[in-house]
Amino acid sequence: MQKMVILGATGSIGTSTLSVISVNPEAYSVYALVANTNVDKMLVLCERYKPNVVHMVDTQAALSLQARLDNKLHIEVTTGEDQLNSLVTASCVDTVMAAIVGAAGLVPTLAAVKAGKRVLLANKESLVMSGRLFIEEMRRSGAQVLPVDSEHNAIFQALPESVQQNIGVCELDQAGVSHILLTGSGGPFLTSDLNSLAQMTPAQACQHPNWTMGRKISVDSASMMNKGLEYIEARWLFNASAEQLKVVIHPQSVIHSMVQYRDGSVLAQLGCPDMRTPIAHCLSYPQRTYSGVEPLDFFKVGQLSFLEPDFTRFPCLSLAIEACEQGQEAATVLNAANEISVAAFLNNEINFTDIAKVNEICLSQVEKLNLNSIDDILALDVQTRVYASEWVSKI
Repeated sequence: MQKMVILGATGSIGTSTLSVISVNPEAYSVYALVANTNVDKMLVLCERYKPNVVHMVDTQAALSLQARLDNKLHIEVTTGEDQLNSLVTASCVDTVMAAIVGAAGLVPTLAAVKAGKRVLLANKESLVMSGRLFIEEMRRSGAQVLPVDSEHNAIFQALPESVQQNIGVCELDQAGVSHILLTGSGGPFLTSDLNSLAQMTPAQACQHPNWTMGRKISVDSASMMNKGLEYIEARWLFNASAEQLKVVIHPQSVIHSMVQYRDGSVLAQLGCPDMRTPIAHCLSYPQRTYSGVEPLDFFKVGQLSFLEPDFTRFPCLSLAIEACEQGQEAATVLNAANEISVAAFLNNEINFTDIAKVNEICLSQVEKLNLNSIDDILALDVQTRVYASEWVSKI
């Protein structure tokens, strides 16, 4: 039985993970749940899953949860970065689901990697911000990292075992791979008039046609920044060059990604747009387990279509590809700027099209630095957030 810590337990990935655990109670045990501020939902999860430990990033939320639990369930409540890192590195923990959204997930995810844990990676920002350092720590510790994002999980499934066992340092050419085809739906604004994009509201941006996701990721999907961040993540996970990576618009979200081989073959992973499928795959790898997801009905799928990405409509995708080519500094800056600009959009401080403007301004100021540690990366992240916030106020 795998003893698990779930980072981001109250979010959409955390909820889906607990759903898969619920239908496989003999295989997985919840040791700890981690969240930021959502005390109400965490209380419900405590009553249902009865973890040994609950960690709230927000100190006031931890105090509130402690008071409401009133020791009835004998659950330890913790807070603070040191205690969180101790939690994910605890000797009794086998597996860590890394599903905290954004840069906030970097430190605990990397701590789990350094401790040699089995890490189910749903926090793409960890690789976007610290790709080289992350992969080096993974190889040094012997941690097993499995990609949870539906696209990267699909790619992983379509690759030979020799590549799967060498994530981060694999040689795609030696495996006969010519291209990784990263699919994306195009989000809710795929066919919207370009002149209308500036007027789109947060509610409209969060209405993804296929997936149920958190607000930040939903906006990233609408701008296709999410695909851009996944492009950078794929570069590190699969040790891929720019020539080996392609983005394909696939509005139906049935094919989650594909791998094209030298002999002309293309292997694709298909399924209903439900995150429980890749989560179940990672939890049970290299075996298969029940996910609770209905099997794909090909008679109901209908037409599958594919389009080239339009960078005029999706400038954030273009910026991410550019940042990936520039290097680690640019990727770190772009991620930080995007988190600030998306938060401003969700707070109705800027227009939807201003997200790309803020991101482009910050990316244009990138300087070549020596990012030799996580502290260096976090310092650049903070510096960029200040700069991006200044531009948000100007707009």
